[in-house]
Amino acid sequence: MAFSSPHIMPENPIDFRAPPPSPIASGRRSSVANDDVLTEFLEHSLRVPDLVLPDKIFPRQKIVETPPSIDFQSLHSPGSDSIPRILDSLSRMGCFQLVNYGIPSDFTRMVLTMAAGIFKVPPKQRLTVTRSPEKPYGFEEVHGEEESELSEEFVWYRDEKLKLDMETIMEARYSNFSEKMEALVSDMENVAEKIMQIVRENSERKTMYGGDILQGQDLVGSVCYVCKHRNNRRANYLGYDVIKMLIRGTDYSHALCLHICDGSSEFHVYSKKGWVSFSPDKDALVVTAGDQIQ
Repeated sequence: MAFSSPHIMPENPIDFRAPPPSPIASGRRSSVANDDVLTEFLEHSLRVPDLVLPDKIFPRQKIVETPPSIDFQSLHSPGSDSIPRILDSLSRMGCFQLVNYGIPSDFTRMVLTMAAGIFKVPPKQRLTVTRSPEKPYGFEEVHGEEESELSEEFVWYRDEKLKLDMETIMEARYSNFSEKMEALVSDMENVAEKIMQIVRENSERKTMYGGDILQGQDLVGSVCYVCKHRNNRRANYLGYDVIKMLIRGTDYSHALCLHICDGSSEFHVYSKKGWVSFSPDKDALVVTAGDQIQ
């Protein structure tokens, strides 16, 4: 068996530490080829941007203009000017009003009354049905110090898991509401399909390129946003609503939105062309164009 003798270290080991860096004379120029370019880059990259809060700039852009009211039944009449008025209003303002569309106003108000009961659910019970990236339905989470002044929102769509979760909280009350909401949404989908048919058949894009304007879009069905607005809300919270709308339009691509105003005194439409404000007609549906149509 062989053994190796231990290595004997010298009494004065050699110090291999790196020497300190040499000082640079104050008059020596930097190794950068062009100091001016570097200085300009740093000034631009480190500059703090000037921020303009939305709630202060949006009111100055508001334009008061009432979109036309279109009789839905006239869309079937030959020679009617309703279709050109729809296309013109969508192009200029991004919206129009629709009346006489075949859905009884009494039925609509009954569904809205039932929907008001959803917002009586206590905050702790809402946690299990709060919206998230994995669960795009349920209650919208509210943030802020003055939450009592913000609007509340509940997102409904045809989902069995949503129905089971809400029935656990509200029992039969939600079952009755969901049944009536299903009927209302089905009627509104029929109206929306007629509007979509008009846009498809008369859009300039189809005339120029020969294709459907919604070709290649993923169709996922209808989503219904039930909103409860506060009567004593201050004007600066309107900017908050606009921001939510812009984020929602980015996250959820859509073609049309049909809004039931239920006697609202004001309706606001924000688009790239500006911000339009008007008072909706009684029992009218406000139809706005989504990003897929725009």
